Amino acid sequence: MAAPKRGRNASAQSKPGRSLALILIAIVALTGGMFASGHTTPRLGIDLAGGTSITLRAVAEDGNEAAINKTNMDTAVSIMERRVNGLGVSEAEVQTQGTHNIIVNIPKGTNSKQARDQVGTTAKLYFRPVLATEPTGGAPATPSPTGTPSGSPSATASEKATDKATDEASPSASASGTPSASATTQGRAVTGALKADPTPSGSASGSPSASPSPSASGGTGSGTDAQTAYATLDCSKESQRTKAGEGSKPEDTTVGCGEIQGVWYKYLLGPAAVDGTDVKKAQAVYDTQSGAGWKVQMDFTSGGDKKFGDITAKLAQNPQPQNQFGIVLDGEVVSSPYVNQAITGGNAEISGSFTQQEAQGLANMLSYGALPLTFKEDSVTTVTAALGGEQLEAGLIAGAIGLALVVLYLVVYYRGLSLIAIASLLVSAALTYVIMSLLGPAIGFALNLPAVCGAIVAIGITADSFIVYFERVRDEIREGRTLRPAVERAWPRARRTILVSDFVSFLAAAVLFIVTVGKVQGFAFTLGLTTVLDVVVVFFFTKPLLTLLARRRFFADGHRWSGLDPKRLGARPPLRRTRRPAAGPVETKEA
Repeated sequence: MAAPKRGRNASAQSKPGRSLALILIAIVALTGGMFASGHTTPRLGIDLAGGTSITLRAVAEDGNEAAINKTNMDTAVSIMERRVNGLGVSEAEVQTQGTHNIIVNIPKGTNSKQARDQVGTTAKLYFRPVLATEPTGGAPATPSPTGTPSGSPSATASEKATDKATDEASPSASASGTPSASATTQGRAVTGALKADPTPSGSASGSPSASPSPSASGGTGSGTDAQTAYATLDCSKESQRTKAGEGSKPEDTTVGCGEIQGVWYKYLLGPAAVDGTDVKKAQAVYDTQSGAGWKVQMDFTSGGDKKFGDITAKLAQNPQPQNQFGIVLDGEVVSSPYVNQAITGGNAEISGSFTQQEAQGLANMLSYGALPLTFKEDSVTTVTAALGGEQLEAGLIAGAIGLALVVLYLVVYYRGLSLIAIASLLVSAALTYVIMSLLGPAIGFALNLPAVCGAIVAIGITADSFIVYFERVRDEIREGRTLRPAVERAWPRARRTILVSDFVSFLAAAVLFIVTVGKVQGFAFTLGLTTVLDVVVVFFFTKPLLTLLARRRFFADGHRWSGLDPKRLGARPPLRRTRRPAAGPVETKEA
């Protein structure tokens, strides 16, 4: 069994070029991907590029501590992203950190006060009657079955209501190609109108044919002003979309925008009939009994049940599409289902052609209006672009000084071997740079100042792996072995030491990443990434390169500048066997 083992080792030793080719191919492929993506530099964090970083801590009401969970925090992140994007902010980051914190990073050029006001407040969710709606931007939608709310006092009643409503939602289109008043799609009406007085109705184009009655306008927003805003609103333009309904009160008639299969629609909305806090619970469920597919079930509070029953009773008296209500979150119409009967009993459901993702998304939005969660600012850090540039320059200088000192030490102490170490450091640096550049658009990784510190610390960790291997090789030479067997005999012991050392470093980085929040995670992430790359470089570059150079006379003969001179290392003379004299007949002489 010993012979095959030696054969495998000899084969592995004779083809180190395979490992070198593999890692070089990986570098070329990653570099090509970096240029193809257009992200040729790492994405900089707020502390380096300038901007505002806001740390928000979730606080639950007494007795509702369980409300702080992953689902609710993710929903809050989604809503905050909508708000930040509504400010026209590009490359903003909103993400959870730990179990109770949300970090909002907003790059330079944004009004920090406005951003703080937007992300720090609870979402505003209302159920408003739809007075009129039509597509904007000149792109008609393709009608399809609508999402339909139905009362569910019992399973039988719920199924009948849903089936009836779905049958009545059959799409139709006008001769002009614009969806007619009865056309609906994905739980949102294409066009329609609803008044407190059912006499006025929407036209086929979606424009209201009569002014809203005083009871419909309500509040401080007059019906005339709302109709003027509706007539001029173009939801296909983001600048108008983000300001639609801005400053309106729950009792006002207002306008809003909603997206249906890639087409934006504008809505004229009546006063809020139900508040988001009136929803006790909302969840997405799959209905296997009636074949309705994914739907959203809602449970209302006692006060919300009465409000919802009153508005649905009024809506049910109107023909389509005057029986719709818009579910409005922060000014955007996320759904506009219709009803055909009064819904009482404290619960309701919205059914239609929902996918699982759409149903869960709507349920999360409905639930957020009732979450007993508020957010408090733990910290707000504002960094100017000039200060960020100075910090980046200081970090790069520190890294260059650290790298220069390591290289100087390697050259002085290891001489020729330092060429292998320097080449390995360059490969490690190239991999780190390319991967960081790709991780920016891939997972939103941003290089902040602590991350730069992690990269600087990693220089020492990487150099330490080379030193461990080199010292093992030199120990073998001190024992009297030549270079080529010394390189192979030293590798198993060096490999174990390197793996144990890197595992400890990676474990520390992983624990630090999990238990910390904010910028410290950047340090932990970079340290963990460079530790993994250290193992890759040592195994696929340093060891094969040393194996190849051990065949060169400069290193194999122990040149005094190679760093492997046996005399300088105090090597023992090679072990040699001495021959014993052959046994033969013993001659005796007589006296």
